[in-house]
Amino acid sequence: MEQIFEAFARGVLRSREGFLRFAALLIRPRTASLLGAGGALPERVPPALAAVFGTAGELVLPVLLVLGLGGRFAALGLFVVNAVAVIALQEIAPAAMQQHLFWGSLLAALAIYGPGAWSLERLLWPRLLRAQPA
Repeated sequence: MEQIFEAFARGVLRSREGFLRFAALLIRPRTASLLGAGGALPERVPPALAAVFGTAGELVLPVLLVLGLGGRFAALGLFVVNAVAVIALQEIAPAAMQQHLFWGSLLAALAIYGPGAWSLERLLWPRLLRAQPA
């Protein structure tokens, strides 16, 4: 756990190398093997790249969703991460599948209908549109 915190503190947000180091600590070898040969992704997608994008999506998109910034984009991105997780697993317990379907339906609804009136996006868009010259 110390290694994860240290990698995060030393530059996850400052440099690409720090983020890659942090992602490598979080990704288990089994996850990389699921994304590689025999996994759900086409062979032209390198497993390391898929793992980094998946980790970035799981770390950044929920923050955007909670803040209400880019709500549809974040919900759609998390929906894709959820779908890839279901497809990549060859055997999935019924309870886990039920959870994936539940979260997938919630994320799909957010992507279709938007984040709602309490989002920062709803407050910021009118101000940004007024600030643009006509």
